[in-house]
Amino acid sequence: METISWHDFEKVELRVGTILQALDFPEARKPAYKVQVDFGPLGIKWSSAQITKHYSKEELTGRQIIGVVNFPKKQIGPFMSEFLVTGFADENGDIVLSAIDKPVPNGQKLI
Repeated sequence: METISWHDFEKVELRVGTILQALDFPEARKPAYKVQVDFGPLGIKWSSAQITKHYSKEELTGRQIIGVVNFPKKQIGPFMSEFLVTGFADENGDIVLSAIDKPVPNGQKLI
C-alpha cells in the first residue's frame, strides 16, 4: 500500500448524495443499475452501480450514498457515468454500498 499525503487525500471529492431513482441497465456487461443522485449544490448526477445483488431499485430511492464526484466522466456502453459510487466487496465479490449512519446535507464532503 502506498502512503499518501493529506494534500493528496483532500484532492478526492468524496461527497454525500441522495438517490432519486434507480433504473435497470440491461446494456451493462455485469448486472448494474443506473442511479440518479442529488449532490445538493453540485447538482444531480448519474452513475452506473453494480449493486444489484444486495439492493432492489425500490430500496435505493431516498438512500444517501457516498460518491467520488471529481473523476472524469466515463462511458459505460451507451451510458455516461458522472461519478463513482463507493462500496466494498463482500465475501462473494458483490458490492455493499459505503454509507453514513445519520442524514447529512447533500453535497457535504467527507472530512
